[in-house]
Amino acid sequence: ILSQFDPDNTGYISTEKFRSLLQRHGSELDPHKLEVLLALADSNSEGRICYQDFVNLMSNKRSNSFRQAILQGNRRLCSKALLEETGLSLSQRLIRHVAYETLPREIDRKWYYDSYTCCPPPWFMITITLVEASVAFFLYNGVVLDRFVLQVSHPLYLKNALLYHPQLRAQAWRYLTYIFMHAGIEHLGLNVVLQLLVGVPLEMVHGAARISFVYVAGVVAGSLAVSVADMRAPVVGSSGGVYALVSAHLANIVMNWSGMKCQFKLLRMAVALICMSFEFGRAVWLRFHPSAYPPCPHPSFMAHLGGVMVGITLGVIILRNYEQRLQDQTLWWIFLSIYVIFVLFAIFWNIFAYSLLDLKLPPPP
Repeated sequence: ILSQFDPDNTGYISTEKFRSLLQRHGSELDPHKLEVLLALADSNSEGRICYQDFVNLMSNKRSNSFRQAILQGNRRLCSKALLEETGLSLSQRLIRHVAYETLPREIDRKWYYDSYTCCPPPWFMITITLVEASVAFFLYNGVVLDRFVLQVSHPLYLKNALLYHPQLRAQAWRYLTYIFMHAGIEHLGLNVVLQLLVGVPLEMVHGAARISFVYVAGVVAGSLAVSVADMRAPVVGSSGGVYALVSAHLANIVMNWSGMKCQFKLLRMAVALICMSFEFGRAVWLRFHPSAYPPCPHPSFMAHLGGVMVGITLGVIILRNYEQRLQDQTLWWIFLSIYVIFVLFAIFWNIFAYSLLDLKLPPPP
């Protein structure tokens, strides 16, 4: 239909013709999509509409050019906000709630509400949580060790092939698989609650690829931070990945405070910070508490700090992907370069520093 208004195949039509097209066929469109199309016409200062922008919108694609066309200028949505709509089903209210929890702009919330189909579902966070909770914790720690609190104090705990140990740092898989071991049910419980409450909504909005990247980057940064800053200690728990997600989300809320419309956002931030502080304090106390297995100290808390650093650098930029501003893309490459440099430095540190410093490491489990 749009090509009828462009007989010369220039790829553009005037905004007047575009408006007449919307008036003629507006009843056939979803109200939210129609509203975004009208916003596209209102915000265009050149007096013409690109055909590709129209195709991107109708095919649920979101290009940089479309985002620039929508967000440039002083456009204002003229109809009621998504939060004021009534008669929504339970699933629609859930999607709307997630939009207001994670996105700072009304146009982004409406776009997400209109295009989200739960296909694919937030499989990554659910899967990683189930594996951490069931396979590693209940089957191994609960049954084999017959202990549910402070398993890390059990003499056989360190013999697991998943956790990171400084004497076994050459086994590269341990820098990732340590997330499947936890210090106890109190450690696992807080991590599972935080990553489900924060990670699942973030994955629903930003997708499994972005959220898994932040999570895994936090996990790797956590174990490498321990191997550099706390060289004699083992590492257990998924706190590196969890803290990366939570800190990125909290930082995003602070940076977009006026636009975030989540209910009780100040109280919720306070609760999240209290939970994180409690879990971090428990880790610090455990690290310096006399070990029940004297040759080896308790697990380090440095993984938490590594996750936080990933969250407020890489995570913040990824979670602001809806804006797609040039300076954000530049910062993304800068932070990614810093992260890669840190990883390379930590690899060489693990190869050479231990022997050069002649540290007295705890015996291998």
